Amino acid sequence: MIGTLSSLRTIGLILVSAAFLAGGVSVWLWTQSTANWRDHQSAAYIAGVTLYDALQNGTAPPAGVTLRALSREDQAFAATGQFRQITGTTSASRLTIIPISADITPQRVGAPLTLAILSPDITYNIADLPNRDGQTAAETTGAVTRKFASFCSDPVVIAKLGDAPWLSIDGAQVWGCEANPADWRLLAVLLAVLSMVTMITLTLNLSSDFTAFADQLRNRRRLGGPTKYDATGPQELREIVRAVNSYLEVERDQLASRAAVLSGVSHDLGTPATRLRLRAALIPDQDLRQKFENDIDSMTNIIESVLTYTNAEMNAEAPRKLSLTSLVDAIVADYQDVGRPVMLQQAKEVIVHGGRSIFMSRQGQGVVPSETDIIVFARPVSLQRAITNLIENALKYGRRAHVSITATALTATVVIEDEGTQTSAQDIEALMAPFQRGEDTATIDGHGLGLTIVATIAKLHGGSLVFEDVSRGVAAKLEIQRN
Repeated sequence: MIGTLSSLRTIGLILVSAAFLAGGVSVWLWTQSTANWRDHQSAAYIAGVTLYDALQNGTAPPAGVTLRALSREDQAFAATGQFRQITGTTSASRLTIIPISADITPQRVGAPLTLAILSPDITYNIADLPNRDGQTAAETTGAVTRKFASFCSDPVVIAKLGDAPWLSIDGAQVWGCEANPADWRLLAVLLAVLSMVTMITLTLNLSSDFTAFADQLRNRRRLGGPTKYDATGPQELREIVRAVNSYLEVERDQLASRAAVLSGVSHDLGTPATRLRLRAALIPDQDLRQKFENDIDSMTNIIESVLTYTNAEMNAEAPRKLSLTSLVDAIVADYQDVGRPVMLQQAKEVIVHGGRSIFMSRQGQGVVPSETDIIVFARPVSLQRAITNLIENALKYGRRAHVSITATALTATVVIEDEGTQTSAQDIEALMAPFQRGEDTATIDGHGLGLTIVATIAKLHGGSLVFEDVSRGVAAKLEIQRN
């Protein structure tokens, strides 16, 4: 929707603004969550330090923490180390025992503290608790309660200070799951990823609009594109489409005008040409009469060749699926029916190489039978004219024409080799420009448009026309796109 209604400048400003906004919100959510968790752990640490002092001095425990003496039965279980039998625990609870050494100072020797922590799903790792020189027991206790606050476990904490009875410590309001702050870090990551995916998708969609139109325009002549294109996409693309439509309309009008002029000239020349033929028939000198008739034939053939070239440029014929193999067979058969030396060579089997897989390092190979029909998407009349022109060219400059077909998954190539020609491939390629003829024009008929028409038809099918020197003479290769 954005790409359809806005220009690239507006879309760029929207995407950049959205990127900054999404990035800012994600950073704020992450930093706020990190700060909240840091404050939560700090509060648990301070509660642990205060708790140790309360146990040592008998003062009130910190806010949110309550102390309760175990029952006589639970005291007996704790004294024998059967902590999982204490009320409020289960036999499946995970037990962590943390001994905390007493502080020894010149003024006072404290009592050691033993903590038994029973958690339904966590065994606390005491190896990563801080342990530095001069660290007090209160700081160690604070580090333990900070570790409680780092997980959502709601542990049952049993404590014993020196020879005093075992106590149950309830600090759920400080380090329990309900006291944990909201963690928005996952939401921040999801927001950042979603924003990035959305912006990448919009950018790729915009790029695909331009690429799709470029592909349509590139294949327009080969696939028989529409007379005009729909103006969709961002504003800049719509402007480009409108400009292309305007250009195509002008080009179409120019080609139509050119064809109309040539058609009119051909029609207008028909009447005087007929009169010239009648008058030439009255000339008693046979040699002079033949020269007149040859000149008249040459004049009309030139006009027809120009009309054929213009029609090829106008791309008037619609493409369709056809069998190139059958088309070439029919053309060669027509020549052979009238005794022309044109031979169709049997196609060779095509070896197709497969790709490597994780199971095999070697490439597999497959063979496509030579009898398989080669299907192409082409214009049959134009393609027949091109192949016929190449065969005629081979017969003019050589004794015979040998025709063959090769194909890949993407292209099909019709190869016409002449035999015994004295002309090289480089010389023939120089004759592809309009009205260019070879040095032997005195002995060979033609008007210099045959190869130009073939090259135009090849481009019309997304291919090319090239010539190569071979052992027999010169090979003309007409390559076209299959799809």
